[in-house]
Amino acid sequence: MQPGLWLATSTLAAVLGLALLEDDVCRAPDGKNGFPGVPGLDGRPGQKGDVGEPGKPSQKTGIKGLKGDAGERGPPGVPGDQGYHGLHGSPGIPGRTGLKGAKGKAGNILDHPRPAFSASRRSPPSNGKTVVFDNIITNQESSYNPQTGEFTCRVPGLYYFAFQVISSGDLCLSITKNREHVVSFCDYNSRDILQVNSGSSVLSLAVGDQVSVSTDSARGNTIYSGSEADSVFSGFMLFPQMG
Repeated sequence: MQPGLWLATSTLAAVLGLALLEDDVCRAPDGKNGFPGVPGLDGRPGQKGDVGEPGKPSQKTGIKGLKGDAGERGPPGVPGDQGYHGLHGSPGIPGRTGLKGAKGKAGNILDHPRPAFSASRRSPPSNGKTVVFDNIITNQESSYNPQTGEFTCRVPGLYYFAFQVISSGDLCLSITKNREHVVSFCDYNSRDILQVNSGSSVLSLAVGDQVSVSTDSARGNTIYSGSEADSVFSGFMLFPQMG
């Protein structure tokens, strides 16, 4: 303590009868501890103290509870509005054209069967309604039978058939396929002269189909037999059919 301050303090203590400050201890005149002194001026700030220990958790902090069960599923929501149509995509790139194949070899008509026949009547056998043309003129592939008067298909395709039959009376003839009438032709001869009854048709035939010319006895079946004129039945394939 500075001498001046101590002197002033002592004088004041003596005047007021208060305790004296000695060795930083306030003593009364009789040697006993006196009353606390008047607070002095603020001192300089003290140094920063050491870091304290970490605080303990509060007793109010409880243990985390278990997860509860999932709630019931709620009702479905209202459907949203229909969205707008998307834009059209751009056209794809066209594919490449394949390479052209090699040209095949030219076909030869001679390599394929060509059924064709033509036959006339001379001394035909009697065979019911079927008109038999017993004299072979042409018979490619041997498809026509001069004993039965029937053509049998061996190559499927389209065929053309025609007949010219001489009559001296009423005559009705039909081209038949498998004994069924396809087309019929009638000629009524009221003057008993020689005349020609003719007819033709294009037929689609499968293997095994048979074609012939037949008469209708109820409507006339007078066929002339003699040297003055010949009756002829002919047929040939126009072109084959595959499959």
